Order: sequence, then C-alpha cells, then structure tokens
Amino acid sequence: MSSYNCLRAFYRGAGSLHPALNICNLNICCRLQGVCSTLNEQLSAISYQPSAKKMMSPQEVESLFIKCGALLSGHFLLSSGLHSDAYLEKFRIFERPFLHSRLIQELLSRFSGQAIETVLAPALGGVIMAAEAARQLKIRAVFAEKEEGKLTLRRGFSLKQGEKVLIVDDIITTGGSVKESLEIARSAGVEIVGIGVLADRSGGKVNFGIPHIALMNLSLPVYQPDNCPICAKGIPLVKPGSRKI
Repeated sequence: MSSYNCLRAFYRGAGSLHPALNICNLNICCRLQGVCSTLNEQLSAISYQPSAKKMMSPQEVESLFIKCGALLSGHFLLSSGLHSDAYLEKFRIFERPFLHSRLIQELLSRFSGQAIETVLAPALGGVIMAAEAARQLKIRAVFAEKEEGKLTLRRGFSLKQGEKVLIVDDIITTGGSVKESLEIARSAGVEIVGIGVLADRSGGKVNFGIPHIALMNLSLPVYQPDNCPICAKGIPLVKPGSRKI
C-alpha cells in the first residue's frame, strides 16, 4: 500500500487506523518520524492541478481541511461573538500556498465567464484570498479594514461605478464581514458579480440577498454566550482569529 493510501486510510478513519493496516505497515509507508513532511508532499501532489477540469466536491474540500489540521475542536469565541465547540483555522490552509492556490482556482471556476474586474475582501484572511484570486485572474485586489469599528476602504483603495466586483472571504458564520463589504460595494455603485467563500459554517443559512458560493458547507453548532453548554462544563474559552484587525 502506498504512503498516500496509508494517509487516506488514517484520516478517513477519524484518527484510527484502517483494519488492513498495522503499525509495521504504517512505519514502512510513512516513516512515522517524518509524517509531517510526508503529509506536505502528499497534499502538494493532490492539490495543485492547474489543468484539472473536474470540480472538487465539498467532501474533498472538507478532507483537505481535516488533513491540514484546520478543523479544531474545543471551546471557541467566534468573531461573531458566538461560542462553538468547533473552529475552522483557515491559516492551516494559508500556510500551504500550493493548496490555497488550488482552492482559489476551484472557487474562481464557479464564476467563469463573469468578466470580473476587481476582487474585494474584508481583512484579514480575505486579504490573502483576494490577492491570490486577483493574481490568477490578472486583475486588481482591494480590501476593507476596520476603522472606528466599521469596515471601510483605506490606503487609497477605491471602487468605480459600474465596475464588476467579486467579493471573497474565508470562513463565514453570520456573514457580518461580507455584509459590510456588500455595503461598501453598493455605496460605490459597482456591479456585484457574486460572493465566494472557502467555507460556510452556517450550513447555507446566511442570507446576503444575493447567491453566494461556498466550497464547503458545514452545520457547526453555535451558542449564545449566556446559554452555552460548553461554558456550563467549565471548559476554558479560547479566542482565535484576528477580529480586532
């Protein structure tokens, strides 16, 4: 069995070894002491396929998130202010540019033929996405960031009336940052081509008034801070992310 198949068997088994494997086979295939570098090589091999025509399924996208260690469990304070026992750490994706590039390529394929002129995104993770999307399309990227608690265009960025704009973001729960980006775009009088995100953890429940495309839809539980069962168990609250930026 190849090292790639060993890895697939390991991850698809939700952390347990496939019955057909034993520790000797795993050592032979993966060399446990070097499994991290092996995983990076396997991810590179399966993820960057510029000529690939077959669309990635949501299950394939989810598998990549899991293999990168991007799907975390614990007790998290989300940027929306809600609590959850699951968190998607997009920087496990962003730290692997070959993989991030492949996912952006996949997302852009859903907007083919739209003659996009500019990519707009909210800071922080959206900045990385917008830059890569614009690089692939050979167009301009702009981003919005917080000023006095509200997203706005700074640093000389501007949008022109009638300009065809694609809005992108990494992970959405309530979609607050995307909604603010929509307000910026509409106030400038641009033509909004669409909204594209890597993952929608609301399971598609967020309504932007226009269709949005997510490479992965997950229905992950969220709780109000004053009615959180994880808080009731006394599990420490962790605040990941970069909401203040």
